[in-house]
Order: sequence, then structure tokens, then C-alpha cells
Amino acid sequence: MEEEIDFFTLDDFDVENKCVLLRVDFNLPLDKNTFEILDLTRIKQALPTIKELISKKAKTVVLAHQGRPGSWDFTSMEKHAKALSNLLSQPVKFVDDICGEKARREIENLKPREILFLDNVRKIPEEMEKKNAEEHGKSVLVKNLASLADFFVNDAFAAAHRAQCSLIGFTSVLPSCAGRLMESEIKTLEKLLKKPEKPAVFVFGGAKFSDIAITIDRLLSNNTADKIILTGLAANAFLLAKGFNLGKDNTKKILEEDENLEKIKNLLARFQDKLILPFDLAVEENGNRKEINIEELPTPHKIYDIGTKTIDLIKNILSNAKTIFLSGPCGVFEEQNFMRGTKEVFEAIAKSNAFSIAGGGHTVAAIKKLGLTKDFSHISTGGGSLERFLMGEKLPVIEALKESKKKFLKIKKEEE
Repeated sequence: MEEEIDFFTLDDFDVENKCVLLRVDFNLPLDKNTFEILDLTRIKQALPTIKELISKKAKTVVLAHQGRPGSWDFTSMEKHAKALSNLLSQPVKFVDDICGEKARREIENLKPREILFLDNVRKIPEEMEKKNAEEHGKSVLVKNLASLADFFVNDAFAAAHRAQCSLIGFTSVLPSCAGRLMESEIKTLEKLLKKPEKPAVFVFGGAKFSDIAITIDRLLSNNTADKIILTGLAANAFLLAKGFNLGKDNTKKILEEDENLEKIKNLLARFQDKLILPFDLAVEENGNRKEINIEELPTPHKIYDIGTKTIDLIKNILSNAKTIFLSGPCGVFEEQNFMRGTKEVFEAIAKSNAFSIAGGGHTVAAIKKLGLTKDFSHISTGGGSLERFLMGEKLPVIEALKESKKKFLKIKKEEE
């Protein structure tokens, strides 16, 4: 029997002939010269929710953002609306307004099964003000749109760590629920953290390590993870904390974060048997790949990948896992000579029978490059939101949805 979740989903609302405000995350990669959209993944991931609203005869109003004020990719959502229209094979109306007279008039004229795409919500200054849900609920954006709507649906998990107006403001004034993407993300990640099938192996790589110690501490202290495998810059940081001199070029970035190094030393003292570090590495020498054992450190060459012996060890550990979480490539996968670690480890996860979850921008890019997208059980849309979820932080959007459920159940009870 499935546990009852503490937020509403689309199953809880009858949206037929009702106006639904749908917040999605369509913050997409754009070409810097033409502003053409380079990747439609985020729109495609929201299609199940949008198609369900259409099939249930809702009047759907889409809210989204692109870039941030001052950035080169801060632009209109018109091309996003056209892209959505093409993917749905039906017209999607666009209005170059967000909550003014033009937008309100278009919303009032919407018919069941129609979709209206509003302009970039970040064009409204109050969107990015730091306030709670109740305070945002008093904003012009929320007041002007909520008066025309029946429900609010949030499907923007990738932005769930942001307490912004269009993300949490409507939850205080409208019955609100998670869209199918948001619902899937939360359920999957809660399963990962609360009841992973054992052995559970977490693989962390990539080119940053700032919050890795907090995440690993939580995963091992709670006995969520049985093994933590480290590659990329995270592995270099752990090797440095363990006493290995990596060489000047490989330590510069790591030494800038002394506080995290101290946390890593503490983790090594407490959980050394559960932490898997590389014991050989691939460095770039005159444009070529050269593998060295960690005993050969320091090196004057840049570390760009894990070595063959480490790859084989990781593949062996993964072959026995029942749950695998992956975040970050194993090296500089963009360069052919240093793709090996990422390729072999990612393929091993894809071929395994484990429940596999992957997340993070570079991780997803590498998975796509290798053609493995369909071989993972779940690919998370979150970047910052995923990191904070793993660290045990409460995400403003999820908390707002939970509070909304409590509020509207209380109102319903008082009316009965």
C-alpha cells in the first residue's frame, strides 16, 4: 500500500472547465547569437501534466521564466510557446504580458482544452523578492491572476529551492497541487532517501565539491548509502584531505575551500571504509592521456579522469548494487581522451538491474551524449533543488504545497 503524500496532486482536483495556473520550469539553453532554443528537454518533461490538463478540459495558463534580469538570456517566452505548440501539435496562445489587462483579457477568453502562455514572470520586479508564501500572496501578480483562476499547479521541481512569487505565492490563496513531474520527482527522491533497496551506492563526480561533505555526511549517518564512490573534483578534494599532494594546478581550486576540506577530513576519519576513492588517475600530458597511480603524485599535469584500475573497481561495486544514484561525470568527458571513466561507469549503471537515478546538468548532458537516457530508471530535472534535497534542506516550493494542502483541508472541514 502506497504511503499517503502530504501535498495535493492532480488526482485531487476536478479541473474540467476550470482555469488552472500552471508554473513550469522552461528556463532553457539558448543560442547566444540567435536566441534559438538549443534543447527542449524541460518542455518535454512537463508534457504529461499539460496533456492531462488538456484531456481533462482545463483552461491552462502557463507561467515560466527564462534567465534573470541583467543576463543575456533574459528574454521573452514567445519562442517557448511556439515550441510547446509544436510538441503538442495544437495552438498555444502567447501574450506579451504577465498580469496586466492584456493577460487578464486573454485568460477570461480561454476555453476548455486551450493553453495560454504568459510572458517571462521575471519581468515583474516582485517575482524575485525574498518573501514567504503569505507575503507573496499579496503581490500584484498573485492578486491579478488568482482572481481569474480556480487552481494552481506547480510542476517546476528544478526551481523548487527558490522562494519566488510565481512559485509559492499562489499556494496561499488557491487550492494548489504538484504536477506529474513534481510528484514523480518528490516520490522518487523520498524513496531514495528513506527506503532505498540495499545495497545502495551513490556516485559523486563533476567539477565542484562545495556541498558534497554535507550531503555525504547525511547519507552515511542515516545509513541511506552503503558505499559512496567519488570521482572528478570531489575525489581530488578527498585525496588532498587524505594527505596526497596532487600538484599545484590540481589543488588551487580545492584549497580555496578550507572549510569544506576540514569537513572532508572528518568524514574520512568516521567513514573511511564506506568511501571509495580513485587509486589511479588519468592526466593530460602533451594532449595525450597518461595514467598514473596515486602513489606517483604529485603531478605537474592536470588530472582529467579516473584511471583504468579505478574504473574496474567501480564497475565491480556497481554490479552488486540494487539502488544507484549518480551525480556528476567522472572526468572531462567533453574531451575524447578523457571520456573513458564517464563512459564506462555510466554504461555500467545503465546496464545494471539496479534502480538508477541520475541528476545534474553535466550528468544529464553526458548521459545524452552516450545515448543512455532511456536506460536510467529516473533522471531528475533538478540541479540546485536536487542538491538541497539530498542535503536534507526543506525546499520552499514543496513546503508551500504541503502548507496549502493543510490550509484548504481545514477550510473544507470548517465548511462542512
